[in-house]
Amino acid sequence: MSSDGPSLQPYPGPGRPGLVLQGFRAPLALHDYRLIAFDMDSTLINIECIDEIADAVGRKAEVAALTEAAMRGEIADYKDSLRQRVALLAGVSVESMAQVYRERLRLNPGATELVAACKKAGMKVLLVSGGFTFFTDQVCQLLDIDYSRANVLELANGRLTGRLLAQPWGDICDGAEKSRMLVQTCAALGISAQQAIAVGDGANDLPMMAQAGLSVAFHAKPRVREQAMVAINSGGLDRLLEVFGTRAAA
Repeated sequence: MSSDGPSLQPYPGPGRPGLVLQGFRAPLALHDYRLIAFDMDSTLINIECIDEIADAVGRKAEVAALTEAAMRGEIADYKDSLRQRVALLAGVSVESMAQVYRERLRLNPGATELVAACKKAGMKVLLVSGGFTFFTDQVCQLLDIDYSRANVLELANGRLTGRLLAQPWGDICDGAEKSRMLVQTCAALGISAQQAIAVGDGANDLPMMAQAGLSVAFHAKPRVREQAMVAINSGGLDRLLEVFGTRAAA
């Protein structure tokens, strides 16, 4: 996708149903921000990948219940919860994961438009996910994303082992790692975290949202909506542009 992106037009009207702002006055200036960080599952994309992978072994309901509890902040140990869920995926084939990508994964409405507008304004884009590189790598290509961090599933003979591979930064990208990656990326770019925007939907996004100069909840869990500076409760991701007094041109 070209980084030129769509042109921006003034957004008309003071009323913004489904868009809640707190702690600041709009409009802000998009050029004041140099980085935007996104969660992936249920934020940039329409599914929770781990739940859909689990469907291949008939354990979607079990895994989805754990995912929902984790995203609502009802599970104290996120890392242990993820390890438990990944263990239930043992035996799933790479082809089954590819089928999830082909048949079930879609970019959420407005994702392409928002990323393009941010890149047009000179911003870098970061994807930080508690999901898996099998999917984040492909989403990064789709959206021309600059940086990413996610979990790596262990494979043996073309099937999942039910374990995660350790990385130099650890074996699990949880809320703390998302926050650390945002701060680290800002430092590498020579900017303050106050010049970053963080967008997410679940409790494990709150640490990075707390670091960012602008925090955005997208169709999020109640706890996340309550703490975010911007809550997009209806419409697509590109509704964030309304905060800057613009919208992506049709």
